[in-house]
Amino acid sequence: MTLWDGSYPFYPGANACFPFDTTRAVIVTVFLALLVMFIIILPGIRGRGRLFWFLRLVLGLFMGAAVLTVQFTRDWETGWVQTNTSYKSFSHIQVNADIGLHIGLAGVNVTLRGNPVKQINETINYNEHFPWNFREDYDRSYSQGLEKGLPSPILYVAEKFSTQSPCAVHRQYRIAGHYTSLILWLAFCTWLMSILLFSMSVLLYGGHMLLLTAALILLSLLFFFTARNTPKCPIQFGPVALRTDYGESFWLTLATGLLCLFLGLGVTILNSVQPEKLKLIFNLDKSSEGKVWDKSSLPAEPSCSAQDVLIVPLGELCQVTAT
Repeated sequence: MTLWDGSYPFYPGANACFPFDTTRAVIVTVFLALLVMFIIILPGIRGRGRLFWFLRLVLGLFMGAAVLTVQFTRDWETGWVQTNTSYKSFSHIQVNADIGLHIGLAGVNVTLRGNPVKQINETINYNEHFPWNFREDYDRSYSQGLEKGLPSPILYVAEKFSTQSPCAVHRQYRIAGHYTSLILWLAFCTWLMSILLFSMSVLLYGGHMLLLTAALILLSLLFFFTARNTPKCPIQFGPVALRTDYGESFWLTLATGLLCLFLGLGVTILNSVQPEKLKLIFNLDKSSEGKVWDKSSLPAEPSCSAQDVLIVPLGELCQVTAT
């Protein structure tokens, strides 16, 4: 319990939706701060390398921010339905509301929003989270929702994902979410290594790390795809059913994986076909490379075949050259 009995004083109500995801806001703020900091030093870069440097900066920060953000989002799979439904258990009073289901890697969010929000002398605007990560117990959070007396539509949707539900989708989604999250953390680490290698001008290995990042991101999508395509029980509200589809986080992750794949392939191919253009993109001049020594740059060695030098006795203190 907190100082304000479990709710913050700036909330309009104890069960109201928070206007935005604070974790996502923090991540975006950090990466935007990094972008602004690098833009400040952008005028110090001379020539056309400034544009390439800015493009590399924007693409690199975008990939890192996307891989990190989707770890905490709750819209990998979403669905909405508008219907007339009962609001409370053991009551015949019905309300017109939008019911939303949002599935993330760490749990399920169920949204209930009235049309209009003010009905039956109450504010109908709920957004309840039921977690299933390693530190949380889904059934326990569902039981707490029963004790709090959450609206019937929220409890009905949440019950479909409990371990006791005959739908039997809890285990698939929970395991898929765990493995997807783990692989995305590995992808974030390989992204950091690629940034480090590119900053050290090791371009080929940086491209290989981008390819590995892309492979991990696409593999994480495969894990979530397996859970998404398991048979589900219908979530029925009268004549209409709540159906879900891939959400924004899924498509953002797919776009990031394809971007890493194309950039990694581009770096690898250019390094083999046209390395000079690749060095131009990364603003590398010839002085930054290892110098290649050849015989033409060395002083000519004297040839003993052309002349023979004979040393006369020391008393004469002179040299005689015989041809």
